[in-house]
Amino acid sequence: MANPVVLDEFLNFLSVSARPDLKASALQYVMGLTSSADGVRLLLSHAKMLAAVVDLTQDSNEQISSVAYKSIINICAETESNEGESAGHLISNKKLLSILLKTVVDKSSGNADNACKVLTNITRIPAGCRNVMDLLGDVDFPVDLVMLVEAFCMKNYNDKGANLDYLGLVLSNLTQLPEGREFILNKERCVVQRLLPYTQYEGSTVRRRGAVAALKNCCFETAYHDWLLSNTVDILPYLLLPLAGPEELSEEEMEGMPEDLQYLEEDKKRETDSDIKKMLLEAVMKLCSTKSGRKTVQDKRTYIIIREYHRWEKEPSLQQPIENLIQVLIKEEPEPGMGNLDEVEIPEDVARALEQSQP
Repeated sequence: MANPVVLDEFLNFLSVSARPDLKASALQYVMGLTSSADGVRLLLSHAKMLAAVVDLTQDSNEQISSVAYKSIINICAETESNEGESAGHLISNKKLLSILLKTVVDKSSGNADNACKVLTNITRIPAGCRNVMDLLGDVDFPVDLVMLVEAFCMKNYNDKGANLDYLGLVLSNLTQLPEGREFILNKERCVVQRLLPYTQYEGSTVRRRGAVAALKNCCFETAYHDWLLSNTVDILPYLLLPLAGPEELSEEEMEGMPEDLQYLEEDKKRETDSDIKKMLLEAVMKLCSTKSGRKTVQDKRTYIIIREYHRWEKEPSLQQPIENLIQVLIKEEPEPGMGNLDEVEIPEDVARALEQSQP
């Protein structure tokens, strides 16, 4: 294993002004270090080396800048579960965060997807998520959340072919924060409506997962439940359709059901990703937290969809979330004063059902 003295000797080769072949060789060495936990710790202990790699993400040679990005992706992946001092080198690096956000919205950047992946890892860490959100909220910074949503939702946004699928995970991580959820739920911006179609986006599981996670986190804001379930947003069909199958239902069973859930094609496929299915169930469960939300969800015949899904689902880890939701859908209304299940003391088993993972 190299030591800091050896790394010092590499600094000149990692300079932006160094010969391209020397930069490429030095970066390959750095990439090798990022393949192990010990190597990552060594790099994190060498602030000048990290700064040099960050600078090379802006190199005019796209092959070199791509390797620099991939090195940072590896470093972030190794440290995302560590909120200590070492991880702080990257999650608190305002220069890096600025580069990443600007690269994501740069239509001509060939590294936009790499930047999204780094941001995904950084925003998984609460402190990193906070730092990114603070930068996006800085009025003097040229990138904001509106621009990130635009980049995510606009087809073929990037001219170099970057798909920006991982930007959905960045947005979902940002909705762990109250201001992130407030932005998505702003009734004037119509952001949540733009995210809804991606619950069934077939082109990328990553993109679907990001959109569903963001929507699930927003469902923790009970004050918006009536609006989310109203015709203005109509979130419920988008949460249920991925769980719905081709089973033939009777006219009686479909009475009151959203039109999008009726008369589905014989080849209708359900969502295959277990994490996404779990988040969809959790989102519907959260919409049942209030009395008015429960009534709307029940009146739209959600039980029928979940019943058929329960019969089909074979994944053991999903049986309990499904059964928890069914219990809430079929049980009688609680006593007066118990209308909002998020604000009262409830039995432990029901609490576990209603309080899945917090955003």
